[in-house]
Amino acid sequence: MKEPVGNMQPLLTIMQKLRDPETGCDWDKAQTFQSIVPFTLEEAYEVADTIERVALDELPDELGDLLFQVVFYCQLGKEQGMFDFDTVVNRICDKLTRRHPHVFADLKSSSTEQIKQNWEKIKASERVEREQHSVLDDIPLNLPALSRSIKIQKRVSGVGFDWPELPPVVAKIHEEIEEVLFEVEQENIDHNKVTDEMGDLLFAVVNLARHLGVEPEKALRQANQKFERRFRGVEDYVEQDGRAFDEHTLVELDRYWDKVKVSESNK
Repeated sequence: MKEPVGNMQPLLTIMQKLRDPETGCDWDKAQTFQSIVPFTLEEAYEVADTIERVALDELPDELGDLLFQVVFYCQLGKEQGMFDFDTVVNRICDKLTRRHPHVFADLKSSSTEQIKQNWEKIKASERVEREQHSVLDDIPLNLPALSRSIKIQKRVSGVGFDWPELPPVVAKIHEEIEEVLFEVEQENIDHNKVTDEMGDLLFAVVNLARHLGVEPEKALRQANQKFERRFRGVEDYVEQDGRAFDEHTLVELDRYWDKVKVSESNK
């Protein structure tokens, strides 16, 4: 078993060599901040997937891939005289220390809710320092839509723009469903209006998830996985039947689907 490295220098050195103008890797040398963003997102999702599959033996490898993305950005920043890895480490250390005065300073917090309130106050003061006057100013535009919508909702809830109880949240979903149905029942359907109303409906559903303490991105990923697993079971029944998929009626396929659900519940 290898001894622990103990510091970041070996990885930083590897990254520097990969970007060496003379002896480096042609692919790595060709990359920019913009070009590696898709790989960063992919690696982050692979970390999440590994955790959700409880494949924790794979997690060190996936975390290493994600860490390499950070190191890549730092090398690009260093080459352009903007920042380096030490800058990034110092910034996050300063931020964590500043945002946890109940740990690193004399502020006393008696509850998790009070800690959360202090956190939001500190973030608000940071936005003022950056001349960002809206609570929504620093929410990245390129976040996945579900993640961004819940972040927006949490921000506005933090300043009191939120329903304190569940019934109006649920009522809003029913209202948005009615508005979707109104648009699709028009003689001349305006697809832009349907899209707009569907967006409102999805936003309202995310709001319900937030009130229930459910992470919508995670919930939808789980729903995707469940649907895929069950549909594969339907495909198995179709294959056993000996007829092509499109030769089955929807009633027959629904029957297969129900059989898959029953078999899962019996496990």
